Amino acid sequence: MKHWIKKANNRVSFGGVTVLLIAMALFGQTLGFFRNRLVSTNFTLIDPGSTDAFFAAFQIPDFFFLTIAAGALGVAVVPVLADRLHKGDKEGMWEITSSLLNLLGIIMAIVAVIIFIFARPLLHNIVAPNLSPHNLDQATQIMRLIALNPLLFTLSGIITSVQQTYGRFFFYAIAPLFYNLSIIISVYIFKTHLGVVGLGVGAVVGAFAQLLVATFGLWGLGFKYRLKINFKTNDFKQVAHALPARSIDQGIDSINNIVETNRANILAHGTVSYYNFATTLANVPIMLFGNAIATAAFPRLAGRLAEGRPDLFHADFFRILRLMIWLAMPVVVVSYFTRGYLARLLFGEVAPEVSLIFGYLTIAIFFRIVYSIVSRYFYAQKDTKTPLLVSLFAIGVNVILVFNLARPTAYGSAGLALAQSTTAAVEVLLLFIIMVVRDKYILNRAFWGSVIRIVSVTGFSVMTAFVMVTILPLQLADRGFVTLGFKFGAIAGSTILVHVGMSLLFGLDEPRPVLRRIGQFIMKPVRVDYQG
Repeated sequence: MKHWIKKANNRVSFGGVTVLLIAMALFGQTLGFFRNRLVSTNFTLIDPGSTDAFFAAFQIPDFFFLTIAAGALGVAVVPVLADRLHKGDKEGMWEITSSLLNLLGIIMAIVAVIIFIFARPLLHNIVAPNLSPHNLDQATQIMRLIALNPLLFTLSGIITSVQQTYGRFFFYAIAPLFYNLSIIISVYIFKTHLGVVGLGVGAVVGAFAQLLVATFGLWGLGFKYRLKINFKTNDFKQVAHALPARSIDQGIDSINNIVETNRANILAHGTVSYYNFATTLANVPIMLFGNAIATAAFPRLAGRLAEGRPDLFHADFFRILRLMIWLAMPVVVVSYFTRGYLARLLFGEVAPEVSLIFGYLTIAIFFRIVYSIVSRYFYAQKDTKTPLLVSLFAIGVNVILVFNLARPTAYGSAGLALAQSTTAAVEVLLLFIIMVVRDKYILNRAFWGSVIRIVSVTGFSVMTAFVMVTILPLQLADRGFVTLGFKFGAIAGSTILVHVGMSLLFGLDEPRPVLRRIGQFIMKPVRVDYQG
């Protein structure tokens, strides 16, 4: 067991980390789809409104976790830990880590009590005022069950931030899988006796399991926990200085989710569920090609600056940004043209509503992928205020758009997605403008030349997807994994092949490492033992 854990914790290359995180994110999102499919098929028809109660119950706990604790996880604490690690000061690392665990643990324990006591009025007056009394009871019970989740996620996040600083991502990658697995299992165990409330039991058990798995990742690092909070160290002051801006930034996103849930609940019965299903689908490429790559890259970027090498920082940043843009383009094209196929394959009878919302979210997919690395440009430099100010402006834009577009007389539920896509674009464009003003290296002719070529290549991808959808249209009778899976695979596969082929023709560097690794894997000789 000890040997296996040490092996899992070994430092790997950026490419290896990226592959690991993408693979685990893909598996996690697959579990998420399966979870939502089970929720939809087991509760939507037999207990209408219960799925709205389920999704509404998570909004307030998520808000407290993101607002208070999430700012300390990763982007605020990793640069500080990277400085300590670069100087060989492990004792300083353990001191700041223990202080954060103790301080945020106390705060989130108080939050758990607040959530448990005020669950019903928070739901009724803020999140979902139009829930029926029965569904409000369900949402209240679920929220009280998951009151401890913000505390458990906070502890997990701090622990895995330490591991990321060391370039160790295995347990960080697999820990969230146990959360979804627990909810999936709870569907089968509790659906008859507890109904949708049983999913709350699964969620809190999953949060405990996630923390336990994350803790295994400390094995071999020599972590020394201390039962104290040292407010006087410069490291703690530095994190405390960066934490409020980052926490508010995260909290703003959570407020945005609460506003969207509130408006969706007012629009029509079931809209909360449809919008959550669509955003879950949109989050797949964002997690795979945005968060996974940016998470793998962030310790490297922070380390470059800790070494005093801004030249290497810029080189790595531009290379990763180009890669993410190149990956995002065909993903957005495939997502838009296959939205109906995916919605019917994954969500069954509610596919038309999900497909409509998801179509408008495809714009947000591109900008959220780009945002994941652009924001880390600032965080690596320990600048959390700039993304915060941009987010404050963006949330104001989003709230205005939501109230104007998400009306029955306007775009309805699709207006929520249109507002989110517009806000995502505004946020990224503003950050880019600030980067250009501050940093002369951003006006890099080679970088922008590559971006123009990527956009040109995407034109061929669009034409390919359009032709394939014309050849393999979505029919009313299309059902099942074989039919829908074949059509989706043919459209997506053709689009991606054309994108890769045209990228090579246009002289882009991004596909070459991928093809080289595939070629090495295929052509790698197999040693055959002829003895015996």
